[in-house]
Amino acid sequence: MVVADLHTHTTNSDGTFTLDTLVAAADEYDVPVVAVTDHDRTHPDLSTPVAHVRGVTVVHGIELRVDAGDQEVDLLGYAVTDTPSLDEETDRIQADRVDRARRIVDRVERETGAELDVAFEPGVGRPHVARAIADSDAPYDYEGAFEHLIGNDGPCYVARAVPSFERGVDLLTDACGLVSLAHPLRYGDPEAALALCEHLDAVEYHYDYGREVDLRPVEQAIERHDLTVTGGSDAHDEVLGRAGLDRDEYRAFRNSVAI
Repeated sequence: MVVADLHTHTTNSDGTFTLDTLVAAADEYDVPVVAVTDHDRTHPDLSTPVAHVRGVTVVHGIELRVDAGDQEVDLLGYAVTDTPSLDEETDRIQADRVDRARRIVDRVERETGAELDVAFEPGVGRPHVARAIADSDAPYDYEGAFEHLIGNDGPCYVARAVPSFERGVDLLTDACGLVSLAHPLRYGDPEAALALCEHLDAVEYHYDYGREVDLRPVEQAIERHDLTVTGGSDAHDEVLGRAGLDRDEYRAFRNSVAI
């Protein structure tokens, strides 16, 4: 039974949850603990590392994309207390996100001839563009937009300017109670991604990859580096509990992050 879904996104980045609907969904799906891990920014309405809202424990987190050399990976920081350095970096990243979204939309409109309705504001990302493509006259749905246009190998893809792995770890270590590697088996080189756990506190063991995966390399990394287990749905929609921690795992997470 999932008691803690530690990977969710809100409208503060590219999810569809608001804080109110997230808490309501936690009650609906009987998941008493959730973490808000918006992309590259903290949530402005969460002023403490942990909040308790209508009986739901809400952990304030962040998902930060970093450059690990041969590939980019995502770090999850939990129990955030904003620091000037983290705020400065996330402000820079958000400005880059807006510029990137404008460039992607320009390329898509030139490629397809369709007009896209995208709000160029902090938090904007490719999912916003994909939704706009699906709502436009372009002949692609949401998944097709990524497959044919804006995916990493697509004709309309624009790369982001992200901090180095070392910089990201330093920023999150200063601001958070625990730093985890997100979805380690999603990367092009999972072995190299898992090797980074030497410098981290935790790894996302429970994750809905949408396919069969061999979790043994993750288990080996947990044992080798004495990692705390994290996990979550990576919810960009309004469904919780597809993945997450059971009661014992949450107790260990809570002790590690000191909440």
